[in-house]
Order: sequence, then structure tokens, then C-alpha cells
Amino acid sequence: MKLHFAVIGVVFAIATVSDGAFVPYKTAVFNQKIDHFVYSAASGKGFKNNPRFPQRYLYTDKFFDKAKGPIFFYTGNEGPIEGFWNNTGFVHEIAPKFGALVVFAEHRYYGQSLPFGNDSFKQENLQYLTIEQAMADFAVLIHVLRNYVFNIPDRPVIAFGGSYGGMLTQYMRFKYPNLIEGGIVGSAPFYWIANITDTHPETFFADITNVYAGANAKCPTIVRSGFARIRSLVESGQSGMQQVSKAFNLCKPIQNQTDVRQLYGWARNAFVLMAMGDYPYPTEFMAPLPAWPVNASCSAMLKAGDSVSALKAAVEFVYQLPAGQCHDIYQEYVFCADPTGCGTGPESLAWDFQACTEMHLPYGSDNVTDMFPPLAFTPESLVAYCKDKYNVETDVEWLGVLMWGDRIHTASNLVFSNGDLDPWHNGGLLKSIPNSKDLVAVRIPNGAHHLDLRGSNPADPPDVIRARQTHVSYIKKWLTNYENRQGRANPASVGEQHDLMEERQLDSYLHYGQFDRL
Repeated sequence: MKLHFAVIGVVFAIATVSDGAFVPYKTAVFNQKIDHFVYSAASGKGFKNNPRFPQRYLYTDKFFDKAKGPIFFYTGNEGPIEGFWNNTGFVHEIAPKFGALVVFAEHRYYGQSLPFGNDSFKQENLQYLTIEQAMADFAVLIHVLRNYVFNIPDRPVIAFGGSYGGMLTQYMRFKYPNLIEGGIVGSAPFYWIANITDTHPETFFADITNVYAGANAKCPTIVRSGFARIRSLVESGQSGMQQVSKAFNLCKPIQNQTDVRQLYGWARNAFVLMAMGDYPYPTEFMAPLPAWPVNASCSAMLKAGDSVSALKAAVEFVYQLPAGQCHDIYQEYVFCADPTGCGTGPESLAWDFQACTEMHLPYGSDNVTDMFPPLAFTPESLVAYCKDKYNVETDVEWLGVLMWGDRIHTASNLVFSNGDLDPWHNGGLLKSIPNSKDLVAVRIPNGAHHLDLRGSNPADPPDVIRARQTHVSYIKKWLTNYENRQGRANPASVGEQHDLMEERQLDSYLHYGQFDRL
């Protein structure tokens, strides 16, 4: 194998670890094939003609025990990899205790891992943005790191991922069990994405409504009233539209139904982000949010003078502005094939394309089961949108075939965690698979989107602390089993080297402070 890699620098990042310390990382690239599945030179892409691109990865070998330690590999998802490094402190916390090499790999078409540079998002170049190609990137990178970069061909790999990255972790275990010994799968709605409709993807916006009702039963009523008032003002004509525009401090007044729909989507998206990021302490992962943003925004709505002002008070928890500036609803929210939001910037284009090809995402809101205005997004409208924008047709059945759908009982060594506050949780595995080989479901009643993969914090609820302890116990088990198969059964090699703590001490290490939901 001809190798294509280089270390390109050393930088520093802050991860949310228990002691608040800096977590340094090295940045490197490996030159991946743009197309892993073409072999014919006649195609013009085979052999030497198959172009490559620099896939970026971050790593630290500070705590790595080359003789005994595992590789902790984060399967990067839809964004620059630094964001996941900085917000997956659990991996950094436990790495010293296992003597692990930590690697975070960036997903193709995100961050700086752009197969065609600035031309990556041209329509003709997007065909290589698939789950299969991304997984092949990860598989090749793991092979190269083990066999050439670090010369550790027999060291086991434990994968980690949250959300789409969690799906990739489980898919890597399904597809490449020769490379991945086990995985921690955080908040992965793989049933929904694979079009397993009896798990009811239409509940996404209803679950956000329920979370707000849990904060205060009056809040969903206020939200409904605010949107109803906006609709009434809009229907009254241009003067009403001007009034709505002024109320929300919009840079450009809404003038037609397209603008109104954009306003609705923009406002709804703020509630999506607050529900997903409903963490017990301030974060900047999805947006600069306070502790328990659902409670905080609900309290702000209760104090507002009218329902429209209440809506504005809530959405500005997400869309924060310096004094004197206004909201550009087309810049702050991008309509796309994912009704739950694609983000902004180049990453929104990549996720939009993925939502148009292999993924089945939740339907729109209906104002019946949820508190939001009716914004339908049916399979028919998805097909029309994707054909018009990318000239592609969504294949909602393929992922269920490729990545097993709901027939995962023959897999093994995966822990699936889901927080009940997270609107994605009903799309994931909520009950352990009976008689399986470690297909374990962990429910976190007071957890939002993959809270358990974040670093320890004094405000952590007890249930997320227990979830992390479960993760550690299964990682230990899988590594012990691996060493036994290799004929090297030795407790010091599976998580107890470097004076590792006794189990009760590890529990104490992961346990912080008291928990107060209010």
C-alpha cells in the first residue's frame, strides 16, 4: 500500500473535561481516495488516475501505552472535527485510564476535508458524498494508523460517536467488525434515518413540545398563541407584516408567504436547538446557550407582555445579537431537506445533499401534535425539492438494506445511549436487544443530545453519571475479551495500567456534585 499521510502541525483545543484543563491535539492529514469503489483504469478514475484528497484527523498519544493501550476512534460527523473534539470530553477523561491513543477523524465534505477544495459543492462533485465512502475513509485511516503510522497492528479500536456520528460508529461495527471491537453510540436516531416508520419520526416536534410542557405547562400554549398571532397579522396585509417584522427586529421586512414560511422555520429551529442542547450548564456547542435553555426560555416567555414578544424572547436565546443589529432570517436559518435544520455555511450544503440521498429524516410540524405552525415536509415535497436542487432522487429504503434497518440482533458490542429530553431519542434503540451479545440500551431521563459523551461537570444529573459508568464497564469488558482471544489475558492491559483506580474510585472520578433540575 502506498501511503499518503503527513503531520501538518500541533495546535491546542479546549475540551469539556473534568478539571477544565486544555486538551492538546496534533493535526494530521491522510490522502484518501475520492472514490474507494472504482477499480477500472478504463473509467479514468482507477489506479493512478483515482484522485485523492486530504482527510484531516486530530489525535493525542500523550497517554498511549503502545504495548497495551487501545485506540479510541471518534467517527466524525457533519461539521469541523474540532467542534467534536471540544465537546466529547468523556473520551478525553477516560483515555488516560485506559492508556488509549485518541483519534478524531473528520468526515469528508466537512471542515477542511474537502475532496475538491472550493469546488467540492458543485453538483457534479457531490456524488462522492455518501455514508459508504465516509466509512471507507475511516476504515482505511484506521488500517494505516495501526499498521504504518504507529505500528500497532494488534491494538483494538473502540469507536465513539454522537448523533449522525453515533450512527457511523454502529455502522462501522456492522461493516468493519475486523477493525472495530465495540462502540459507544450516543443519541443515534438510526431507526428513523433508515425509514423504520413504526418508530414514528413524526413525533420529533411533538417531543419538543412535551419537553417545554415539562418545564411549564403554559409554555406550549404561549408558543401556539404567538404563532397564531403572527398568522393573524400576516393575513391582515402589509401593515401586519410590517408589525411582525418590527416585533422580531428583522433586517428586511417580510413581504410574502415565502418570507413568512422562512420566519416560521427560523423560529421553530431555535426551539429545536434549545431542546437538543438542553444541558444542565452553559454551552456553545449548538449555540451559545445558558444552563437548561428550555427552562430559561420558558421562563422568559412567561415574563413577556404578549405572545409575539414571548416568541421573540425565546428565539433570541439562540439568535443572539449585539446591540443595534438586526436578524437576517435567511442567513441565520437555511431551509433544506432536513426539517430539523441543516445549520449554516458550507456544512449546510453537505448535510442538505445527504438528506436528499440516503437519509430519511423527520416530517414537518402540524400544529396538532405539536406547538409549531403547520410546515409540512412530506416524502413528495422532499422528492421535488431534491430533484430541483441537485437532480437526485432520495432512496429512503437503501440505508435500511445497507445498514441493517431494524434487524440488528446479530450485531454485538454496542452501547446505545439516549436522553429523554432529546427530541431524537424515539428514533434510537431504547431497549436492550434480548439474547444479544451486548446490544445495550441506556436511557438517560434528564439527558439531552448525547450529553453522556460530554465531559464531567458538577451540574451533571445522576443518570448521566451512571450512563458514563456503564460505558466504561462495557469498554473494559470488550477489551478484556479481546485480550483473552489474543491469548494475552492481563488485567493491566485492559484499563488498569498506570495505577488505574479501583471500580469504586473510577465511579467517584466520573461522579460530580449534586443535581438540581430546576
